[in-house]
Amino acid sequence: MTKGSDLLVAALANEGVDRIFGVPGEENLDVLESLRHSAIELVLTRHEQAAAFMAATYGRLTGRPGVCITTLGPGALNLSTGAAYAHLGAMPMVMITGQKGILSSRQARFQVVDVVASMKPLTKLSRQIVSPQMIPIQVREAFRIAAEERPGPVHLELPEDIAAEECDALPMIPPHPTELPVAGAAALDRAAAMILAAERPLVMLGAAASRPRSTEDLAQFVLRTRIPYFTTQMGKGTVPGGTALYMGTAALSERDYVHEAIERADLIITVGHDTIEKPPFIMGPGGPQVIHVGYQPATVEQVYFPQAELLGDIGPSLRLLADRVEGRIPNAGALLPLRDGILARIADRATEERFTPQRIVHDVRQVIPADGIVALDNGMYKIWFARNYRTTQANTLLLDNALATMGAGLPSAMMAAMLHPDRHVLAVCGDGGFMMNSQEMETAVRLKLNLVVLVLEDGAYGMIRWKQAVDRFADFGMTFGNPDFVRYAESYGASGWRVERIGDFVPTLERAFTAGGVHLVTVPVDYSENTRVLVDELRERLPVA
Repeated sequence: MTKGSDLLVAALANEGVDRIFGVPGEENLDVLESLRHSAIELVLTRHEQAAAFMAATYGRLTGRPGVCITTLGPGALNLSTGAAYAHLGAMPMVMITGQKGILSSRQARFQVVDVVASMKPLTKLSRQIVSPQMIPIQVREAFRIAAEERPGPVHLELPEDIAAEECDALPMIPPHPTELPVAGAAALDRAAAMILAAERPLVMLGAAASRPRSTEDLAQFVLRTRIPYFTTQMGKGTVPGGTALYMGTAALSERDYVHEAIERADLIITVGHDTIEKPPFIMGPGGPQVIHVGYQPATVEQVYFPQAELLGDIGPSLRLLADRVEGRIPNAGALLPLRDGILARIADRATEERFTPQRIVHDVRQVIPADGIVALDNGMYKIWFARNYRTTQANTLLLDNALATMGAGLPSAMMAAMLHPDRHVLAVCGDGGFMMNSQEMETAVRLKLNLVVLVLEDGAYGMIRWKQAVDRFADFGMTFGNPDFVRYAESYGASGWRVERIGDFVPTLERAFTAGGVHLVTVPVDYSENTRVLVDELRERLPVA
């Protein structure tokens, strides 16, 4: 006879699932046994949060839902941050949690919390499976909902008695491709007229522009229109940065050098902008007109209220728009004269002989090839990487500018290394964020990943400490001690390196990548540049209009 857990695993295999991340518990033992007899790999992590980050990153990089599994109560609740990470970041993911039996209550309320209800605000769908016969259809629905626009997490709870219940084998529901509609002719004509009439047009590439399905059409749109572009933090790499049309990345909401172009633009075509990102620019009553190109209608906010919208599959819609304007835009390159000055000032002091953020970004870029992947945790360095790190391929700088949670950098890099074992993968973490999921170093070593982890050490929650100083509060409550990171890495079976001279940084990274396996490289970071550049210099050079 077949069990409910067998149906679940068969339904997952039917969706093309090849691996599941998580920490199973007593309530998942039937599922675990069914997995043992399947071709699906169980990737055991050391914390449920890391499993969710890995599953979400799988969805981000492949476009297909990643899957994670935990037990009930405490295990399930440990997915909450990962669920929010995927929900705000639009990453398709399916979370499967266990639960005590629902047909009897032999352990009363022990460990029982209403996980289905707790997950509802953090997911596109949260549902308990109450019958084995419903498993194939509920799994198919979960994957469809997780992957469709706007992608995100879905939660299924499988009680242990439903998983163990014997039942007849059931046919699986085959997945089918879905085609998204494209923007309508009237909307395309209106947008084309606005572009042709613009005196200083500019393109912005946002988070949704980085979907794997759209990147080729986006690059062609920029090349066909010859309109210069900038990106949001999560839109980096969507179009090759070497097109000579790249104007920079909006790592801040205003005042930065790229905003010289943004503030002069009279029309901004925002492609894939999701207002869940920190605003890349702030619209006001006297600002430029905005055309919103997206899979879904714009979310109107105080700082974002477009005057026109192109809704539908982004790639084909942009193809149709380019057909209408190619070779006919009289002022396509009007803002290009600003480009060299913007990029030169962003690169200022990138080769100073000290561990400044600019130098660290510069040296990492030297070592990482064009297809190499850098996964950032959250901290002050994220702004510097978003601002200064040039990308030429989509999804080669993974950062979170939506939930912006600490602790995601290492698991995200691990997932990238699993998907791309032949590419250089670097996790960049502050000492605070690294320690939030540092136990996953054991997982990385056990999985025999090729991965380098860069830990920037300042002994503090640096971003908040910087903000504390900028707002003229006393320096209080932000500092801590660290373990010896070299010995810490070695205790997990990884290699550890401490770099104390900036000239040794590049050679150390190169040695680590050449050697293969898991390496941790720790360097000090000099954050004095935060105030000099991101406050004093920008305030002086670019006052708010």
